[in-house]
Amino acid sequence: MADHQSGTAESVTEVWLALTDWLAVHAPVSHASLLPPAAEEELATVDAQLKRRLGYGLPAEAAALWRLCGGVRHQVVEADEEGEVGSGAFLPGGVLFSPSEALGLRLPADGGHDGWGGARVVPWLTRDEAGPLQGHYAGDDGVGRWNLVDEPVSEPAYASVTAYLEAVHRTLTEGPADLMGSDVPGVVWGCLVWDDPENPGMDEAFEHWTPVR
Repeated sequence: MADHQSGTAESVTEVWLALTDWLAVHAPVSHASLLPPAAEEELATVDAQLKRRLGYGLPAEAAALWRLCGGVRHQVVEADEEGEVGSGAFLPGGVLFSPSEALGLRLPADGGHDGWGGARVVPWLTRDEAGPLQGHYAGDDGVGRWNLVDEPVSEPAYASVTAYLEAVHRTLTEGPADLMGSDVPGVVWGCLVWDDPENPGMDEAFEHWTPVR
């Protein structure tokens, strides 16, 4: 696979298909969590709302990704009696929002303060599904973290959505396991889950979790 630093619709498609092909073979329950592509009507509505309310549209890479996958739906994992494993949280940044979920989180309330500080970004990942109050954003300048409790938007950590997804794929297929941080990839009950072996977030499920590398 080519090493893309500045992403395009074509490059994000290439790396997403490589990543989901890996899931189909090694983490089929996570693969089953993928939703169909977002409808063009939904994407057009989100783009128009962003432009009308905030003055910018959907980043091209985010739109391209949603044209491949409109989000995720967690699958039932019968062995997971404690509910510790989210089958759709197969990226280190967590679950992929749908376009409408991303829009609802990004838009300020009518007449209200923009908690994002005017940043021209769209949230696309979160590990904080109950909130959500933090996660990863996508923007024309790259991928970074957002946190609505502390600093709204950090500096980009990856040059593009493509670069982020390539780092995920490289971690899975080449390593090192900690390429993207202390959480490393592993498989449990057919699900790809990122966890820290030294300080695991899982409890009962951890003994069944096998690191990929």
